[in-house]
Amino acid sequence: MTAVTLALDPLLVGDIGWAEVLIVLLKAVVAFGLLLVAVILMIWFERKVIADLQNRVGPNKAGRWGILQTLADGLKLILKEDLVPDRADRRVFILAPFLSTVPAFVTFAVVPIGGGFDGDHAGTVRILGHDTYLQLADPPVGVLLVLAMSSIAVYGVLLAGWSSGSKYPLLGAVRGSAQMVSYEAALALATVAVVLMAGSLSTHDIVLTQSGGGYDLFGFIPVPRWNVLATGVVPFVIFYIAATAELNRPPFDLVEAEQELVGGYQTEYSSFRFALFYLAEFMSSVTMSAVVVTLFLGGPAGPSPVGPAWLWGIAWFFVKLMVFLFALVWIRATLPRFRYDQLMNLGWKALIPLALGWLLLLAAINIGRDEGWNLGIVVGVGFAVLVVCWAALSAAVGVAQSRRRADDEVLL
Repeated sequence: MTAVTLALDPLLVGDIGWAEVLIVLLKAVVAFGLLLVAVILMIWFERKVIADLQNRVGPNKAGRWGILQTLADGLKLILKEDLVPDRADRRVFILAPFLSTVPAFVTFAVVPIGGGFDGDHAGTVRILGHDTYLQLADPPVGVLLVLAMSSIAVYGVLLAGWSSGSKYPLLGAVRGSAQMVSYEAALALATVAVVLMAGSLSTHDIVLTQSGGGYDLFGFIPVPRWNVLATGVVPFVIFYIAATAELNRPPFDLVEAEQELVGGYQTEYSSFRFALFYLAEFMSSVTMSAVVVTLFLGGPAGPSPVGPAWLWGIAWFFVKLMVFLFALVWIRATLPRFRYDQLMNLGWKALIPLALGWLLLLAAINIGRDEGWNLGIVVGVGFAVLVVCWAALSAAVGVAQSRRRADDEVLL
């Protein structure tokens, strides 16, 4: 009973011996190694793609095609002098970079990266004579773990700025934590929409519900059973925008707006500790892209025409992951940075109300389907209520803006 509570992985059901412990350790080493290699390649990939988009050469000296440039930069950072400001809180100053790095790895631990999800495979593979999943852990509350880790990452930013003993990092940390907390609500509401459709908090179960035969559009166009379609696309768009803001990626990189706040919360960091923040940013990009693929695009689920099904699962996961990583780089090279008021308005006045309203609409549709109601009427009434609520919210925002302009005119 305890094993089932700890994880849904068949490896941990029943008695646990040395073989099970060895497999778990092996999966931990492989997952950590894959994530570190993915981060190294992601940094190189981003620099090369942005260089191509901006008609530049990009890194091309260290290694073939500049592929060793990331290792050279990391070695340079490690060998630089490690400074701790005199007025800094030394213990918190040292701990803060790890609070940004560790959550990214823990989140990746619950992401299925392979396995056959077609037919009767159910995503299981056989390792050393034991059935298991190609993910480090599959707790029954895997989605809650993802949300919890994204929340803990806020502390790394906030504590780094507070412990530096300088006003510039503190200002950067305050605005960064406000940004991340603001978009956390929209991220969570979009995730709840996926959980509502899947009926489970397990990441493996969420992938399993998106596997198998899909729908036939117009009777002959095959459409997969991905949650991006089952939830009506809107939660996917909200999740992706909120995740980009959570990662402090452009156009939401106000946490590190150098022209405004020196270097933001990282101003006083150097050497290995600065490298940890740099590593955490790109590691979180890879991890969050993997989470998007898992929640909305079926993860490793896909057809396996020939050969081992688990190998096809890894291939499908990699292809989907590359699409989102390229999208992050493309957005960075294309869109200008938001103003801070635009950033907060988008989160509180657009994404959160839209995510909440769409979640209630999906809940009404599910209840109507279970109760046998007319879904056309349910959807029509739901959309009407959403439009009325949106109009009321827009009117309230307009009145507030008019009063603010009037107050500004009086002051002038």
